Amino acid sequence: MEQYAIKGGNPLVGEVEIGGAKNAALAILAASIMTDETVVIENVPDVRDTNVMMQAMESIGAVIERIDRHTVKISGKSIRDIAIEDDYIKKIRASYYLLGALLGKHGKAQVALPGGCNIGLRPIDQHIKGFRALGADVRIEHGLIIAEAGQHLRGGHIYMDVVTVGATIDVMLAASMANGITIIENAAKEPHVVDVANFLNSMGACVRGAGTDVIRIKGVNKLHGTEYAIIPDQIEAGTFMFAAAVTKGDVTVKNIIPKHLESISAKLIEIGCEVEESDDAVRVVASKPLTHTHVKTLPYPGFPTDMQPQITVALGLSRGTSIVTESIFENRFKYVDELTKMGASIKVEGNTAIIDGVSKYTGAGISAPDLRAGAALVMAGLAAEGTTIIDDIKFIERGYEDFHIKLQGLGAQVEKINSERELQKFRLKTG
Repeated sequence: MEQYAIKGGNPLVGEVEIGGAKNAALAILAASIMTDETVVIENVPDVRDTNVMMQAMESIGAVIERIDRHTVKISGKSIRDIAIEDDYIKKIRASYYLLGALLGKHGKAQVALPGGCNIGLRPIDQHIKGFRALGADVRIEHGLIIAEAGQHLRGGHIYMDVVTVGATIDVMLAASMANGITIIENAAKEPHVVDVANFLNSMGACVRGAGTDVIRIKGVNKLHGTEYAIIPDQIEAGTFMFAAAVTKGDVTVKNIIPKHLESISAKLIEIGCEVEESDDAVRVVASKPLTHTHVKTLPYPGFPTDMQPQITVALGLSRGTSIVTESIFENRFKYVDELTKMGASIKVEGNTAIIDGVSKYTGAGISAPDLRAGAALVMAGLAAEGTTIIDDIKFIERGYEDFHIKLQGLGAQVEKINSERELQKFRLKTG
């Protein structure tokens, strides 16, 4: 089983290049099969989730050619099968985007119920509500979501009961080829919602208002081919920004959109870091001791739930008492037990963590419970005294490309190992 071995204590210093946004890529890959013409997508992150999505698309007849590591050419022309029961697809949450894409194009779809990280309930009721508002019959049978639209989807008016990125995007995909006008109210405003809308528009869709809480979609009969580059990954960028903070480092994060990182930058400044922005980069310098703060996760433009474990790791090393409130997922503090093994002083009550800052973390054997918590525990290992071994790194590789290699480029002592012998070699090398 692969693990990360980390010898902590080195400040991270240097520059790191951020890849394409995983959460945008998954929806854009799914949307690419809504045209019979060829689509070229650039800046696709080479991570487990995107590769699983492409395998599922190939299983129903899509033709996918990798032009290079981050560029794919996709043709959905030969898709005849609208049922995706592939074992792979059950492992990722974003499988439901294929439901919206196939329903929009073919008027029917069957997709296995989604999997992904166990960070709490992520019901698909708003997806189902949205598809029904577009005239589809939706039911769940034998572990499959089955949606059928009869002759054609028709535009509808949908009010989302909660702000949900997945359902906003899924309904947007289906509605882009429905008859008439669809209005989505209380829509999610995240950068990747905007990116998917821009991608659909580049294929000839008519989506307006993405990035606000009301999206209007005028359905079109057909979509055409396009070439499109995915936006940079806001969460990968934020992870490296906080890694600079916890290791007392000086890191310039490149190939980003600073606007997408405003809530993250604001919290870093609040806890005592210097943050310098330029057109497509941000530099984080942690030359002073970190101080406490309070943070509550919220839908964009609030502080992202996907950055909650990372800021908690930083606040665990900050002076004073901090409070972190998780308002999106109820199961997102599972990593706290692992962090406690490293010396953190954190008490979780319901959806709130009360953090008393400690002077240091110490290395331990720990496990990554999910994608973002796994990355946060790597950060803790980089800041810790001694050696940390992290199990279940498959979760981290779902969303971070070459994570340990990028960290090595900033001076971190971290290696991927898969045997006791390799661990001994690492200990000798770093001892």
